[in-house]
Amino acid sequence: MKHILLVLVENQSGVLSKVSGLFTRRGYNIDSLSVGETEDPGVSRMTITARGDDSTIEQIVKQLNKLVDVIRVLEIKKSESVCRELLLIRVKADMGKRPSIMEIVSIFRGSIIDVYDDSLMIELTGDEAKIESFTELMRPYGIMEYNRTGLTALKRGKFCEK
Repeated sequence: MKHILLVLVENQSGVLSKVSGLFTRRGYNIDSLSVGETEDPGVSRMTITARGDDSTIEQIVKQLNKLVDVIRVLEIKKSESVCRELLLIRVKADMGKRPSIMEIVSIFRGSIIDVYDDSLMIELTGDEAKIESFTELMRPYGIMEYNRTGLTALKRGKFCEK
């Protein structure tokens, strides 16, 4: 089962290495990791997705809480959160294929951000299912390049204080 952890950490060098090192030492895998500065420049928010049963995730949370630079760890449920990913994808697109690709991009509320002789670069944001559905629709056209961010999330409702 996939779990989402929001981890507030001190915004200083080496913290990402400590967190990822913890996962490595314990033999846990990170499915995705997204890190960025928060509204407080001294704090960064990590959104980590990992697979495991409840006891494995509980151990991960306990180990993260032991790290000095970790301020707070919160496990969130998708149903209680807003979760998004960013996709940048370049697909083969000769003049004959462009109208159909552009129609699909429009349906998915994406943007064409670069046009070249034989390709289009598309930007799309959404949840995991939306990104995967769009990717499957682009496969027949020919995916030339593909880059996807990790999940980033915020809990719905009340502000998550530090």
